[in-house]
Amino acid sequence: MMKKRIFSGVQPSGTLHIGNYLGALKRWVTLQDTHETIFCIVDLHALTVPQEPKLLHNKIREVAALYLAAGIDPAKSTIFVQSHVAAHSQLAWILNCFLPLGWLNRMTQFKDKSGDQKETVSVGLYDYPALMAADILLYDTDLVPTGEDQRQHIELTRDLAQKLNNLTKQDLFTVPNPLIGETGARIMGLDDPTKKMSKSDGKPGHAISLLDTPNQIREKFARAVTDSERSIRYDENRPAITNLLTIYELFSGLEREVIEAKFATHNYVTFKDELADVVIAELEPLQKRFTNYMDDPTTLDTHLQAGAQRANQIASQTLARVSDAIGLG
Repeated sequence: MMKKRIFSGVQPSGTLHIGNYLGALKRWVTLQDTHETIFCIVDLHALTVPQEPKLLHNKIREVAALYLAAGIDPAKSTIFVQSHVAAHSQLAWILNCFLPLGWLNRMTQFKDKSGDQKETVSVGLYDYPALMAADILLYDTDLVPTGEDQRQHIELTRDLAQKLNNLTKQDLFTVPNPLIGETGARIMGLDDPTKKMSKSDGKPGHAISLLDTPNQIREKFARAVTDSERSIRYDENRPAITNLLTIYELFSGLEREVIEAKFATHNYVTFKDELADVVIAELEPLQKRFTNYMDDPTTLDTHLQAGAQRANQIASQTLARVSDAIGLG
């Protein structure tokens, strides 16, 4: 049987943290053994907000190195930089011409990100869903691993695919489905367990960066918000301790019942220290591999060039099919 194809990507802005690792990178590593996987560094999406050019360029390479260091294997997965495949921008423009304004006006994430600055934010931020749809549809994607907060964008992508399929009376696009994980799909901030851990939140103690030192990791967990109760157990009414327990669960691989029994007689200080232990144990070898890739730019470039070549082969076929169907060229 043909493996189902997966597409996903991460923006090279901010600093990748354990939420990105648990919700995306670590999950992708598992998926690449059972699916055909395409993973992109979505640098064009990063331009929707102001960027410092040299920093953006460095961040692109940093994210690529973190993909590899996390275990995404270029022999199993296609890894490339979005702007290296021109078809992403080309298909996004085509989709824009079939995308009703009303659909974009319903996007809640734009409302959240733009806040009261709707008159000054970039058109790119508003039009982000069209480029995201192009990213996904270019590769005849079956499944998109994503968080619950991106479900609305996947629904818009599905609607666009179905609309173009109906208009052209062809199976022009594969209609994708979201692949939303259960545990770990939404790791919350250490300083505020009601808000998702964010790359763009620069507050000290908000997130554990994938490149934090052991001391930084211990200090951040030590300061992490808990609550006034003493018991260490999962409870949806206690989001702070539940978030920390979820992180421990995903890094340790232990079942919830085992974890609760393990810490039944422990206090928060001991639990947080052991939580730091399991996180450090997994991140230290990742950090060493990351450093090796960053110190070997030739190997990094070779992997990205090979990935872009494979991605271009697929994307150019899709773009040619779409262009022909709508009468271009």
